[in-house]
Amino acid sequence: MSEMKRGASSGACATLIGDVVASRHVADRAAAHRLLSDALARVSTDAIDAPAFTVGDEFQGSYPSVGVALDAALTIRLAVAPDLDIRFGLGWGEVTVLDAATGIQDGPGWWAAREAIEWTAAAQQQPGLALVRTSFRSARGDTDAINAALMCRDHLLGSLDDRSLRIVKGLLTDQTKKDIAAAEGISASAVSQRAGRDGLDLIVVASRHLRSVP
Repeated sequence: MSEMKRGASSGACATLIGDVVASRHVADRAAAHRLLSDALARVSTDAIDAPAFTVGDEFQGSYPSVGVALDAALTIRLAVAPDLDIRFGLGWGEVTVLDAATGIQDGPGWWAAREAIEWTAAAQQQPGLALVRTSFRSARGDTDAINAALMCRDHLLGSLDDRSLRIVKGLLTDQTKKDIAAAEGISASAVSQRAGRDGLDLIVVASRHLRSVP
């Protein structure tokens, strides 16, 4: 059951649940909360229910399509990286408003997202899946294909050093490699070399394809 959704009507939608990995080890929890709050605000425009905190560092939101929800998860993750590490569970399904006054919701859409984030947390304990941060659950026929793409993208993102992480953030926000190079104090050629070597261009292309998922 979702405890904090406000304003959405019943129907099928993409649901998103996220939380901070190893949050008990975060030194300044108040600062972490502010950082994550700012990140959530960035992905509220396209939401049915803007992502908001439920309990502790867990947050929930809903979106009109799986692609928009996947893009929101990526935006949140990169906005707080490398200071915070976030994992996500996303679902697709019917959502029922149980209490219009409080906005409390329930239904298969939320059950799917909960199942997904629990799987993500368990997967991180396996050596071969340690970099997985996002998973999707639904009765839809495209679930396996989406999860395959997410696992590969997560592995690429989790393998980046801080500079490549900053570069891919810039690329995903349509900054030119020339402008990114100037900000980093390196040559545009060096940015291009990193983009090829570390799969940064691939991350950008894959993310655009994922955003288009209905």
